[in-house]
Amino acid sequence: MALFLFAILIFMVPSSNAYWPPSPGYWPSSKFRSMSFYEGFRNLWGPQHQSLDQNALTIWLDRTSGSGFKSVKPFRSGYFGASIKVQPGYTAGVITAFYLSNNEAHPGFHDEVDIEFLGTTFGKPYTLQTNVYIRGSGDGRIIGREMKFHLWFDPTQDFHHYAILWSPKEIIFLVDDVPIRRYPRKSSATFPLRPMWLYGSIWDASSWATEDGKYKADYKYQPFVAKYSRFKASGCSAYAPRWCHPVSASPYRSGGLTRQQYRTMRWVQRYLMVYNYCQDPKRDHSLTPECWG
Repeated sequence: MALFLFAILIFMVPSSNAYWPPSPGYWPSSKFRSMSFYEGFRNLWGPQHQSLDQNALTIWLDRTSGSGFKSVKPFRSGYFGASIKVQPGYTAGVITAFYLSNNEAHPGFHDEVDIEFLGTTFGKPYTLQTNVYIRGSGDGRIIGREMKFHLWFDPTQDFHHYAILWSPKEIIFLVDDVPIRRYPRKSSATFPLRPMWLYGSIWDASSWATEDGKYKADYKYQPFVAKYSRFKASGCSAYAPRWCHPVSASPYRSGGLTRQQYRTMRWVQRYLMVYNYCQDPKRDHSLTPECWG
């Protein structure tokens, strides 16, 4: 009888995989080839804090410097992905990023599309932040469009694939091919349309990264390490002919998501989203008209 009750309890306790999202039914990462780091990227800063081993790039932050890299060419649309593994333990204040930007071409007035791992304290999960900037002012009035998520796995235990699909009509953020956010083009004023480069970096953002700056980077835990592999950057470069067709995150050549992908995205946003700028009453939503309605 005791054995029978124990078996029932085993089945009643949810497994570690019970909180995984439903299948999206389509895997866009499989449609784009991986490339080596030097095929598509160059060091941008902190070269002494980068190492490459069998196409896996390691970058790290310590008290002296962080590190960053940049694509060799700009794009006007495309699929941009990398498999990333972040450091366990105390990483408060540390940002590991993979993003599109044209800040160097338009300083103080740039566009940006971000995937950022916000470091954390012992026993708390990483937060994955997605963000979109359009023509940022560079003077503290940049309007961010943050949506933050907890993941359905531990990103410190293994590599997982993170991607941004950017087309002239939408931006889709994906984790292991699961769409977690779609940012549609509602107007040219609220959507990045100028060419951008692809970047990755690790840096100290103690002023805001972890619980709005409550916890800072603690360098007794240095170095803070991030690893990148399976780089993908496929689409229309800024130099491609005008007839270059934007890529899609779904089987539809015209873009968008399938019903199953939408269903999966809604599941993630219902159960794992921890912040949505459109639902923040402290924000001035006159500056984010895409939130209206």
